[in-house]
Amino acid sequence: MPDRLLWAFLTFMADTTGPPTGNFTDTEAPSDIDLHGNTSPRKSSWKYIGPGIVVAATGVGAGDLVATLIAGSNFGYTLLWAAVVGCLVKISLAEAAGRWHLSTGRTLFDGWASLGRWTTWFFVVYVVVWGFVYGAAAMSSSALPLQALFPDVMDLKSWAIACGLVGLVFVWFNKYAVFEKVMTVLVGVMFVVTVYLAIRVTPNLGDAFAGLLPVLPDEKDSVLNTLGLIGGVGGTITLAAYGYWVNAKGWTNTGWMKVMRLDNRVAYITTGVFVVAMLFVGAELLHSANVAIASGDKGLVQLSDILEAEYGTATAKFFLIGFFATSFTSLIGVWHGVSLMFADFVARYRHQGESVGGATGGATGAEVASGERERSWPFRAYLLWLTFPPIVLLFQGQPFRLVILYGVLGAAFLPFLAGTLLWLLNTSRTPREWRNGLLSNAMLVLAGLLFLVLCVKQIWDQPWSEFF
Repeated sequence: MPDRLLWAFLTFMADTTGPPTGNFTDTEAPSDIDLHGNTSPRKSSWKYIGPGIVVAATGVGAGDLVATLIAGSNFGYTLLWAAVVGCLVKISLAEAAGRWHLSTGRTLFDGWASLGRWTTWFFVVYVVVWGFVYGAAAMSSSALPLQALFPDVMDLKSWAIACGLVGLVFVWFNKYAVFEKVMTVLVGVMFVVTVYLAIRVTPNLGDAFAGLLPVLPDEKDSVLNTLGLIGGVGGTITLAAYGYWVNAKGWTNTGWMKVMRLDNRVAYITTGVFVVAMLFVGAELLHSANVAIASGDKGLVQLSDILEAEYGTATAKFFLIGFFATSFTSLIGVWHGVSLMFADFVARYRHQGESVGGATGGATGAEVASGERERSWPFRAYLLWLTFPPIVLLFQGQPFRLVILYGVLGAAFLPFLAGTLLWLLNTSRTPREWRNGLLSNAMLVLAGLLFLVLCVKQIWDQPWSEFF
C-alpha cells in the first residue's frame, strides 16, 4: 500500500513529455566505435573540464570555509594534512559515482533502486526534509555578504528571498551548458579571492609544510575534531550529483572515463586550494592574534570586519564578493544538481509503472544527457520546493524537531553513499573491467568508516530528550 501511494504521487508529478533541451554540444560521445560496439577512449584534455568545476563550486560552501578558518584559528597549521586527506576521500567518492554512470550507462539512482526499496525510501525522506531546511540556509548564506556590501538597500530576509528567486529563475530557464559557464566564472572569483587572501596574510611556509605531517592537536576531542574537518571538506549530496553532471555534459560511456577522472581531480585540487587558503588565513590572521570567530556563516562577516581593520576597506569588500560567490554557487548548484537527481528518481518510477509485464524501467545516462530531465515537471517541482516553502523558515525560524531530523539525515547520507558505491562497484551490476580495484575499495572503505563515525557522533550529540 505505501508503494502504491508513492507511485501515485510520482505519477502525478512526472509529466516529462516536453522536448529535450539538447545538451549535446562539442562534447558528444566519441564517434570511433569498434566492431563490438565499444567506444574508443577519448584522450583526457583540459578543454573538456566542466562537471568537476561545478561539483567543486557547489561542494565548497560558506560553512566549509568557516570550518577551515576555525581549524586554522584554533590549531594553526597542525590540521593542514586533514584538509588534504578530506579532498582525497571526496575524490574517491566522486570518481566512483562518475565511473558508475559511464561504465553502466545507468544513473546512480537506478543503481540504488537495484539494491532494494529501502534505498528509495531513504532518498525520498532525505530530499524532502533536507531540501526544505537547506533551501532556507542557502538563501540566508547568499544574503549575508550582500547585506554587508549594501546595508541600506534591503534587510537580510529580503536579500535571502531575492537570492532564492534569482537561483530559481536561472536554473529554470537555462540548460546545463549555460549553468556550467556561470559556475566557472564564479569559481574563478572564489579562486582569485581565496588565493589573494592567503598571500596577503603572508603564510609561514615552514610551518605550513610541517602541517602536512599527520599529527593530532594536543586538545580534548582532537580525534573527533580532526575527523570532522576531513569529513566536512567538499560537499555531501553534491558528490552523488557529480555523475548526473557528467551525463548532462554529454559524457555517457566509457570513452569518457579518462576525461572524467581528470575532471574529478581538477575538482578536488580546486577544492583543496580553497580550504588550504582559508586555513592559512585562519592560522596567520586569527590564530597568531588569538582572535576567535563565530561558527556558521556569520563568522565570515566577522572575518570581513577583521580584514577591514587589518588591511583596509578594499580588501574587506573584495572578500565579501568572494563570500557571495561561494554561497551562491552552492545555492544554484544544489538547485540544479539535486533537482536533476529528483527528476531522475521520479522518471524511473514512472517508467517502472508503465513497463509491460512488471519489467523494471531503467534510467539511463543518455536521458540525462538529452536535457529531458531539465525540462521535466519533477525537476521544476523540486526547484519550487527548494525555493518557496523554505521562505517560511526565514520568518518563523527552524522547527526544533525538523532541525534534529535534518542533522541526522545529513550525517547518514555519506555513509549511505560510500556503502552503496562499494556494493554497486564490486558486483555484476558493473562490467568487470570497471569494478573497484584495491585502491578504490580501500578509499571507499576508509570514507565509509570515517563518515559512519561522524554519523554516530552527530546522532549521539542530538538533544533527544527534548525531541520526544
